[in-house]
Amino acid sequence: MSTSHIHHTPANHLERVEAPGSMLTRTAAKALAVVRYATGFVFLWAFADKLLGLGYSTPSAKAWINGGNPTKGFLSSVDAGPLQSAFHAMAGTWWANGLFMFGLLGIGLALVSGVAMRIAAVSGTLMMAMMWLAEFPPSATGSTNPVTDYHVIYALVMIALAAAYAGHTWGLGRRWAKLPFVQRNRWLI
Repeated sequence: MSTSHIHHTPANHLERVEAPGSMLTRTAAKALAVVRYATGFVFLWAFADKLLGLGYSTPSAKAWINGGNPTKGFLSSVDAGPLQSAFHAMAGTWWANGLFMFGLLGIGLALVSGVAMRIAAVSGTLMMAMMWLAEFPPSATGSTNPVTDYHVIYALVMIALAAAYAGHTWGLGRRWAKLPFVQRNRWLI
């Protein structure tokens, strides 16, 4: 029997959602949307806690709105690694505080809304790399893994979400991608 006349079609139970450059099952697209929301909430929560001092990692007295310093505690406590002096110099500067807080807010909003996912992935990966370097070498911070920690995982998740167009499901990514300005500047997707 010749196989040239057989048509290969996806099984009926594999409902597909079309996204630019890829095919995902509806279930996979929804799962990625949930991961996108959860990851976005991590960034938005960190922003809100540092801004308002919600008492989880930042007490009210150290809130940014109360004159606190979002980068000073973390960066000034870097006590090992080749970039220790650079991180100490950055700790508490107006520009480090501004970039950090704007980054947390921007990345969180992009992930939750599903827009500008490429920018969120690049800037989020850069932020996670800097934070990973601030805790380098891992043995100095008590890490149980010398290479991969939550910073690396968050960076990889953001890259995967952007690559899979995860903002198109339960987000504004599809509408965002159709805007003429975004069409002319595809890196904004």
